[in-house]
Amino acid sequence: MDAEAEYNNRARVPEHPVILAAWKAEAAAFRTAWPEAELDLAYGPGEREKLDLFRPGPGEGWPMALFFHGGYWQSLDRHWFSHMARGLLARGVAVAMPSYDLCPVVPLRVIVTQARAASAYLHRRSGRRLLAIGHSAGGHLAAMLLATEWRSLDPGLPADLVAAALPISGVFELEPLLPTSIATALRLTPEEARALSPRFLPPPGGAVHAVVGAVESAEFRRQNREFAAAWGGMAEELPGRNHFTVLEPLADPESGLARRAAAMALALG
Repeated sequence: MDAEAEYNNRARVPEHPVILAAWKAEAAAFRTAWPEAELDLAYGPGEREKLDLFRPGPGEGWPMALFFHGGYWQSLDRHWFSHMARGLLARGVAVAMPSYDLCPVVPLRVIVTQARAASAYLHRRSGRRLLAIGHSAGGHLAAMLLATEWRSLDPGLPADLVAAALPISGVFELEPLLPTSIATALRLTPEEARALSPRFLPPPGGAVHAVVGAVESAEFRRQNREFAAAWGGMAEELPGRNHFTVLEPLADPESGLARRAAAMALALG
């Protein structure tokens, strides 16, 4: 296997700069236009430990989802993805979008800790169990949140604080990244890579629906299938979608992806 070719998604999709630029512009327009938005809420002390919260309407009584952005834990932030909340909002689900620190400024284990802090902040604010959604590296974070033993972090938190996960093109085994250029900023030892791989953690028991693009690399599709099987979840491949375009149906209220995500969030009450 050529790991670099399998996991370097920007090289696999040469038109990715155009896609990302369109996302950034659409996200900025969405943040300006959405009437029920609270921006730059601090869930931790750092400059990037902030989230934007979008609600379907006034008040706090909405089911809640978090969306974690991708970028291999080393690029991008929440501001590129705001418009991806549109599909869930139209179906009555509030969406929180956190940023987090990036590698190599912090190690990956710190990013996982920040994702947990964002989740705990949102639960304390809303009183609700959460659906974790994430794209690429964010899919990894969504899975890690479902696997978290919340009461070991804080006995006052519910054991099922994050009760369902919908990772999109997630990375669930980190060891295959080690020989690639992607791993340079991650600075992972083989032992850390295994410990931070959701695929090898005990299945947590919450609902899992793992999505990948049907024209993504064989490795991303393999990881998606095997992770879902290991955790007793469902695996889905979206026809004609690559590693970037696989995310775009989330912004469309009528898409199957948005319908699935909304149903998972609404099921949590």
